[in-house]
Amino acid sequence: MQFSAEPRPSRPSLRRSARILRTVAVTAAVATAALGLAACSGGGSGGSGSGSSKTITVWSYFSAAETAQRGLMSTYAKTFEKNHPGYTVDNVYVPYDQIQQKTINAARAHKGPDIVVFNGAEAGTYALGDTLLPIDKYLSKFKDASQISKSVIHKVDGTTYAVQGYVNLLGLWYNADLMKKVGISAPPTSMSELEADMAKAKAAGYAGITVCGLPQGQGEWQAYPWLTDAGFSYKNPSAADLTKAFTTVQNWVNKGWLSKEAVTWDQTVPFQKWEAGGTLFAENGNWQIGGAKTDAKFQYGVAPLPLGAHGKTYLGGEGQGIGKYSKNPDMAWKYLAETFLSKQGQLDSLKAVGSIPSRADAAADPSIASDPMLKPFADSIKEFGANYPDDAVKPASIADLQLAVGQTWSGVIGGTTSPKDAADQLAAKLKGYVN
Repeated sequence: MQFSAEPRPSRPSLRRSARILRTVAVTAAVATAALGLAACSGGGSGGSGSGSSKTITVWSYFSAAETAQRGLMSTYAKTFEKNHPGYTVDNVYVPYDQIQQKTINAARAHKGPDIVVFNGAEAGTYALGDTLLPIDKYLSKFKDASQISKSVIHKVDGTTYAVQGYVNLLGLWYNADLMKKVGISAPPTSMSELEADMAKAKAAGYAGITVCGLPQGQGEWQAYPWLTDAGFSYKNPSAADLTKAFTTVQNWVNKGWLSKEAVTWDQTVPFQKWEAGGTLFAENGNWQIGGAKTDAKFQYGVAPLPLGAHGKTYLGGEGQGIGKYSKNPDMAWKYLAETFLSKQGQLDSLKAVGSIPSRADAAADPSIASDPMLKPFADSIKEFGANYPDDAVKPASIADLQLAVGQTWSGVIGGTTSPKDAADQLAAKLKGYVN
């Protein structure tokens, strides 16, 4: 096992919660060029840049500052090397803002890593850039395939290019002390209960909820559960459903349950606001568990978002794929199967970085089922989990769609547009972004 670093300047370390939600950093010109590259032949041939077919090269954007993730990658390397004497895993760090273009450039030269670990939301861009090897033949023979949630399998035009060995998702954090103070016995399980609880908090002088309202991809990520709860889907973008959702959230602002300041909050800030103790609920993710233990000075808990029959929550996290020009794709698949996709590997990830397993049996492990902070997230995967990005979105349009929805969501929260006008304009725009 070895760690290598690309000889390029590193970006400052970002919190994983922000990193997994960054919008797809690719221009229309790059996407168009990638579409042309997708027609090229190849796969499993050419140089991988690993130097030896006995070396499995893994590219990721986990910097030295991200010690937990680096530790997990070391654990995975040791597992694979123990299982396959004579093989070496070379973990190569490539800065987040460079890994996508570097992978595309390497593929153009018929080179690249054996394994690439990337923002799962960008799987379509990597596939269209002709950087990933289709893995359907491997998945079809994988004995544990039935354990993997369909919502973490990334396909383009029916072909599978990547999977996610773990997920990050949103839940409803609640201040248990405030609940008791205002007479709430249990966290809400429906929209009507959520709003009734926020009304009680407001009447007692507290805020109702914090959310991210940034006019970009993070905003779209946090808007998605409430949009789908209102019946909206990207497959059939209805202005009427959007109007219902936007009316709901604007009503939260008008009644003083949600601050207009949310339009300036990324996902870190609203959780910090909630941790200060004056807000009943926070829509935020499992990656905040460690911070809450340190910073929250009150009794708290987390529950699944109170969504109805149509409600969904994105399953974010890193995707893993086999490089199109891996020298040894069969061994690259074995690496994935024995690390990211194995039950033990996913429990290793949970222990190291707090990510929720994407395998059903790992998510049902007693270490999760008995943990009141983890179980709600694991339950949400099965009940509400949705592919990130949504399957209906054209891969080349992901960045544009996330920006459009985030901007509209922000405008509604900020009160700069009416719910109906916002819905009409967004619905018309979305038709060009979805299949």
